[in-house]
Amino acid sequence: MTLPVEFHDIAKRVNNWGRWGADDEIGTLNLITDDVVRAAVAEVRTGRRVPLALPLREDGVQTGLIPGRVNPLHAMVQINQEIFGPGTVACSDDAVTMGLQAGTHWDALTHVSHSGKLYNGRPAATITPHGGAEFGGIDKARHVVSRGVLLDVARARGVDRLDGGHAVTPEDLAAAEELAGTRVRAGDIVLVRTGQVQIYLAGDRQAYGYPSPGLSVRTPEWFHARDVAAVANDTLTFEIFPPEIDDLWLPVHALDLVEMGMFQGQNWNLEELSTACGQTGRYAFLLSAMPEPFVGGTGTPVAPVAVL
Repeated sequence: MTLPVEFHDIAKRVNNWGRWGADDEIGTLNLITDDVVRAAVAEVRTGRRVPLALPLREDGVQTGLIPGRVNPLHAMVQINQEIFGPGTVACSDDAVTMGLQAGTHWDALTHVSHSGKLYNGRPAATITPHGGAEFGGIDKARHVVSRGVLLDVARARGVDRLDGGHAVTPEDLAAAEELAGTRVRAGDIVLVRTGQVQIYLAGDRQAYGYPSPGLSVRTPEWFHARDVAAVANDTLTFEIFPPEIDDLWLPVHALDLVEMGMFQGQNWNLEELSTACGQTGRYAFLLSAMPEPFVGGTGTPVAPVAVL
């Protein structure tokens, strides 16, 4: 199916190709400057740390919908083994097989392509079976620490969790920004709470993924206008699923990652953070969300921490 004119019109308005040079591989992460990080550190008031990652486990969020994206398969490869001889210190080691986007994760800019292109106009064919992403792999995102802002859309709408068919709009983001009492600014990492992860935490993996609220195709322009560095939320698919436009699958992925060069994250647990922000009335914080540097990876697990 050919991408519709509506998609291409939005793509032109949010396109960042060449903005940071023809060789740029990190897109909007360029907006996280030293000044931005210094300002982010100043948001810390109490030092309270809130973890935002889901546990990595064999009964994780993946249900087989995406081929090859397996939940972590954990195996012990040695248990109390005296590898240097009898009576020496004994070691236990483990190994894991998993999809890099299986749990709480960042998508690299190479995670999706459209019309044969990746971010900055690079050919999609630069992703190869053995080398992975030759250009724009997740290892190029060497540091992701900035001011985080929680846009608690569910709380702003007066509900604990958005309905499965709710497409989060720019108007929703603006209402959550008003609730937060701070304006999203250049270099921020925005966390959008829908409450959907509650379904997974309650044990229903299938219902967590489908149907799911998520970001509307209209939201990339809002993030582009604010010069947001990255966006993450508490859903499996990031954008609304099934899609709001019939047969237009993953348009927000394509607009964010390919056109804008903006990192996006999924399966973040924002429940404790929502409670903490609601109690303090402060929705901005220092956020550390460092990618694991898998060379050529098109995504990576991440264990983000918000420091309030």
